[in-house]
Amino acid sequence: QVSQAGIARGALPGFVMTLMRIIVLGASAGGGFPQWNCNCRNCAGYRAGTVRALARTQSSIAVSTNGLDWLLINASPDILTQIRATPALQPGRATRDTGIAAVLLMDAQVDHVTGLMMLREGGRLRVHCTASVWEDLTERLPLTRVLAHYCGTDWQPITLDTEAGLQRPFEVAGIHHLRITPFPLSSKAPPYSPRRLEPDPGDNIGILLEDTHTGRKTFYAPGLGVIEPHIATAMAGADCVLVDGTFWTEDEMVRSGLSSKLAHEMGHLPLSGDAGMLAFLNTLDARRKIVIHINNSNPILDDDSAERAELTRYGVEVAYDGMEIEL
Repeated sequence: QVSQAGIARGALPGFVMTLMRIIVLGASAGGGFPQWNCNCRNCAGYRAGTVRALARTQSSIAVSTNGLDWLLINASPDILTQIRATPALQPGRATRDTGIAAVLLMDAQVDHVTGLMMLREGGRLRVHCTASVWEDLTERLPLTRVLAHYCGTDWQPITLDTEAGLQRPFEVAGIHHLRITPFPLSSKAPPYSPRRLEPDPGDNIGILLEDTHTGRKTFYAPGLGVIEPHIATAMAGADCVLVDGTFWTEDEMVRSGLSSKLAHEMGHLPLSGDAGMLAFLNTLDARRKIVIHINNSNPILDDDSAERAELTRYGVEVAYDGMEIEL
């Protein structure tokens, strides 16, 4: 008898994957974990071996419905390390080859876009993003103009219908049976953007990934500052939610002596508190609830911390590099 899992992984000749597969390439916030210049409790403890934790690179995921063609969602500065650690992204079908069919950018943050430069040896990059993100990458952090001298980029605009509140789903060429619905998020534009203090709806998006064969859905939002009604509805209808776990508390960076900024000032909803991410996740019936984009200061990185134990009690997982999700 052939198992569904065996078919999904493409283990048998003549079969193709029928399940949506997501690989977490990187689970950390900007700077990674341990951060190169940080000696907070987590980073110093990891180096000394006194904190039991996994190292993590900067956040990015890859999605496929056939195990061969992949949509890269965010291109972190660690992309080359992430590709080397993920054999599925290098199928080796030709002398020069990649499993990455296209790139989707959730925002224009440095830790989500500078990996595009590392992909310059390949063919033209098809980049899906909003007009706000494309403007920043063309005028303020001109990666697209630099890449024009190497591989070149083809912009695939992501359109948001902010008036009607009904978002228009789209598909990515080469990624079959995957429908993507974008949602504007309340978060922050990059510090270099002229819209840092007054972000546009397109500066940050969340996405609902739907396998049109199975109907299974994953909501992904690594940077989420406010759970607005349209976001709550999208999350409630998902089989898996993979969302912002940057900070445990609102004043985490201040108390750690790492910054003078609060979580909301950086565009992130903290996990703890009556109105925090964890409290909202507890209201959902999703099969899997996972937090990603975890800052090096967050105590949930410590496998033995009380905060990690609290997440476990709530049935919430902590993303790590190499984590696989099949729906």
